[in-house]
Parts: sequence; C-alpha cells; structure tokens
Amino acid sequence: MNKRAFLKHSALAGMGSVLGMDSFAAAFQRVKNIEADLLARDDKFWQGIRNQYLLKPDYINLENGYYNFIPQPLLEKYIEHIRHINFHGSWYMRNYSVLDKASVVEKLAPVVGCAPSELAITRNTTESLDIVIAGKHWTSGDEIIMAEQEYGTIIAAIRHVADRYGVQHKMISVPNLPASDEEIVDLYRKAITPKTKLILISHIINITGQILPIRKVCDMAHQFGVEVLVDGAHAIGHFKFKMTDLNCDYYGSSLHKWLSAPLGSGMLYVSKEKMPGIWPLIIGGDKDPFKMQRITHMGTHPAYTTLTIADAIDYYQLIGPERKEARLRYLQQYWTSKVRKLPNILLNTPEDPARSCGIANVGIKGIPPRDLATRLMDEYKIFTVGIDGANVFGCRITPNIYTTTAELDVLIGALKKMSA
Repeated sequence: MNKRAFLKHSALAGMGSVLGMDSFAAAFQRVKNIEADLLARDDKFWQGIRNQYLLKPDYINLENGYYNFIPQPLLEKYIEHIRHINFHGSWYMRNYSVLDKASVVEKLAPVVGCAPSELAITRNTTESLDIVIAGKHWTSGDEIIMAEQEYGTIIAAIRHVADRYGVQHKMISVPNLPASDEEIVDLYRKAITPKTKLILISHIINITGQILPIRKVCDMAHQFGVEVLVDGAHAIGHFKFKMTDLNCDYYGSSLHKWLSAPLGSGMLYVSKEKMPGIWPLIIGGDKDPFKMQRITHMGTHPAYTTLTIADAIDYYQLIGPERKEARLRYLQQYWTSKVRKLPNILLNTPEDPARSCGIANVGIKGIPPRDLATRLMDEYKIFTVGIDGANVFGCRITPNIYTTTAELDVLIGALKKMSA
C-alpha cells in the first residue's frame, strides 16, 4: 500500500463513507433552511439523532457532562480504527501516526478557531491545564487567582505548585446569578496585585453551567500584565466560539464531552508567544521553543482515539454547530423555565440565555444534593449528580441532543412533587 492510498484509507474521505449515513445527511439537507431555534423544538426531528445512540432503558441519563458517550456510527468508526492500527501495528505507528495526528489537528483548528501551530491533542482537560500550571516558571511570591467553583483536580494542581515553589493562590467565589459581566470582571480585577502572574478561569463552570465573560476578563487581565488560563472542559462542541475571540493565553478542553469523541481525547491551545515560557512535563526530542510538540509530547499514545476525533468533528459539522447549540439551550430552558419560580426550588444557573447553554443546576431547600440525586434515581429513574460545595447546592442536569422533552417532563414532575 503506497502512502497516498494509505492516508486515503485512514483519513476521513467523505461524510457518506465515514458515517455510512447518507439518509442522515439528507435529513439535514432537507432542513437546511429552517432556523436553528425553530428546529431545536422539533422532538420528532431529533428522534433521528436519538436513534443513533444505544441508550440504557434502566434510567433517563441526565449526566452527559461527565462523558458524553458516542453515537453508534462513531463507535463503529472507532472500532474500525482500532482494527486498522492493530492490523498494521508498528508499521503504522512508525510511518503514519505522527502524520495522521497532525491531520486531525489541522481539522480541529478551524472548529476551535486558532492556528494549527497553536493546538495539540491531549488526553483530557486536566492534562492540558496541568501542562501549563506545572510547566510555567514560578518563583516564590508569585500569585495565582482562581475561583472556588473551579474543577477540584485543577485547584489541587495549583495548590501543588504553591507548596512546591512558594506561590500564593488567591481564592474568589463567582456568584451563581450575577447581575452583569462587570460584576464578574470586577471580582478578578480586585484580586490582582503587582505579584499576580496568572488567572485560572472556567469558560463554563462545570457544576452550574454558567458561561463566563472570558474576553472581558482576558482584556482586563492583560492590562495588568497577567496571563489567563481557561478551563474549557465543557465548551468545545457545546456552544460556538473562536479562540481568537477570547484573547486568552492558554485553553484546555476535553473532546470526549460535548464533541462526543472517545474517552481520553482532549486539546490544548497555547498562544504562540507564550510557548517558550512553558517547560515540558514529558521530554521528547523537539527543542524548538515555538512548537507545541515540545510541550505536549506524551510518548506512545492510542492513535485510534485521535483518528476518531476527526470522525466526531464530521458528525458535529453534519449536525451543525448552531443547531446543536440551539437544541442544548432549548432543552435546558425547557425544564428550568417550568421550575424556576416554584417554592423551595434553587436554580443555580442564570436565566439569561447568553449566560448558559445545555447545563444547569437545581436544588431543593432542605434536601441535601446527594439525597436529591438518590431520590431522583430511586423514585423517578433519573440519573444525575449532586453538588454540595463552592456555593452550589443542587444537582447538575446535563441533557444531550438525544434527550426528549418527555424525559425532561419526568424531571419537572419530580421536582414539583419533591419541592412541594
């Protein structure tokens, strides 16, 4: 097999052959002129998407935020890649794994809105952010600002460098229902001192679903010479944005969440001028300070997972970023709008559509979140997760595009009954 033929076989040649779903592609062609917000409300149409998922009948899955498992067409592609690489073995890894990984980066770059040279495939958000947190050159007395609502292991990573290098970490708390962007920006501004070197901030807070004004925080921070590291674990494939619009210095995300790539797939963005300031955690052969390969080397990796990222991108583009975002936001607002004003209900997610998308968090006064999650599962067969901490008291609700309004009606009924 020559190189051209091999790459053609490995790469994603066309939507029909990749997904084996000509009729599925035709379905989207038929609705191409329907506005995304209108199509988002059509459960009958989205049933076609639901049919491509193998769903357990035991419960209603409203915990898609941890791992947004992949639909059957992508699962088949994943298995196909595993078989292909297993068949070719070391010959593939020595001759094509690097080339194929680079082609996936090229395909992902337009989705996230940055140059391919500033982007790398990683295994998850934690790895991506740790590359930056542990790789920066810290000196005693440097300060990092972060919110208590950040992801636990990332807070732990910052506390680790604080213990190791004498770095100071300043904790703030982001309000669940802010009055304005300026309220958020001012929280970070007031915490900055001449010793502040980095702000860690979530693009979308994982426990509440609140989308933060990243561009405004970055612009403010840069006025003080402070860099910004963004935790975008739940953003890629969830709602549309471009890295170039954010003006951040570093950005990490998990692609196995809302992009529906296989487990163990993530990405890291590093602004070109910031690359020389990061020390690699795992040493490879590349010494060019302006290459992502120097700071993101991971040794032998599951190449079939990387290849399937490209399939997931094709699937995402077929659905349409605008249509997917509109569907996720519609589902969230469908149920939150029906319970927000109920007595004893605590909605920990902003009502403004611009401040959230598919994720929301709901609690009931007097019921511990863990107990609420248990009762939802035991009494109503609804699977979710309880959050009790960081000023958040409730269960995180994360539907997927396959979720139906009938399933959300079960949640609404449960919340109404329990809150009464």
